[in-house]
Amino acid sequence: MMYYLLVPLAAHISALNVFRYITFRSIAALVTALVLSILLGPRAIAWLTRLKCGQYIHEDVAAHKCKAGTPTMGGLLIGFCIIASVLLWGDLANGYVWMTIFVFCGFGALGFVDDHAKVVRKRNRGLSPKGKLLGQIFVSGVAAAILLSDPEYSTRLAVPFFKHINPDLGWMYFPFAMLVMIAASNAVNLTDGLDGLAIGPMIVNAAMFALFVYVAGHAQMARYLQVAPVSGVGEVTVFCGAMVGAGLGFLWFNAYPAQIFMGDVGSLSLGGVLGFLAVLCKQELLLIVVGGLYVAETVSVILQVGYFKMTGGKRIFRMAPLHHHFELMGVPESKIIIRFWILSILLALVGLSTLKLR
Repeated sequence: MMYYLLVPLAAHISALNVFRYITFRSIAALVTALVLSILLGPRAIAWLTRLKCGQYIHEDVAAHKCKAGTPTMGGLLIGFCIIASVLLWGDLANGYVWMTIFVFCGFGALGFVDDHAKVVRKRNRGLSPKGKLLGQIFVSGVAAAILLSDPEYSTRLAVPFFKHINPDLGWMYFPFAMLVMIAASNAVNLTDGLDGLAIGPMIVNAAMFALFVYVAGHAQMARYLQVAPVSGVGEVTVFCGAMVGAGLGFLWFNAYPAQIFMGDVGSLSLGGVLGFLAVLCKQELLLIVVGGLYVAETVSVILQVGYFKMTGGKRIFRMAPLHHHFELMGVPESKIIIRFWILSILLALVGLSTLKLR
């Protein structure tokens, strides 16, 4: 809204030209989402506490007993702050912005239904795995179909560190794009098991993809850095800025010891939109590198389940996902979180290096 209010006035007040720039509005969205999160956080915590939206606690981890009753569904706070900031600072005539909002809200709606069933209606299980997967397929399928309806949108795949390897997936790109979004959504959901563990790397990932989205939308930069250009996608940088700000604001209350958890409404929406951002800026495989922490957590679950079934009950890890394994080894929760954050930052720097190491 500010874009349409202030940019037309730039013809009369030159100082308002700054609102034309995506970089400025992305920073403004970051600050807005951050301030909103911190201001609304205590009210959100009090509201969710009154609704008795207490987090389900793993009985196998004794250290988590003190977390019982901590309100969850904090993803509603994250979502509100992101959407409000984007509506305030984004160019709402840009189709990519609305597609990103659709994916974010679509995956968030699935998480909300799941959380509501578990913590409000007090059902032991929320959505069935099949129901959740069908919902994810629908949201990601619609997003991928809209993207591919544009004849200029490329189905080529960028391979990190190799500038001359760009295989064209053709019609296979459609299920591939869906897979990226669904996998990212579920990976973040699996990682959300310790205070601040999921949102910390998400902030790093959102900042990293803000850079790649901006470059992909800037024809000259994309050409110089040999990144696949996507005309108009740069405006989604504002959404990425809002993600970083809302994530930082949520971390204010989610840091150890957490006062609130994001729940599935937060983890599914943030993970799904992260996968969509990777698809949008044509850096799908880079997500494996930048989001390596989420990949490791997911792989640990796959290996644990597969090995358990193959051996009739034996385990590779003491408990999966991976962060619970370290907990049961006696590593303090705060140390696990900080170390995982450090690894996430290092992986993001490796991802950043792909801009020049080709």
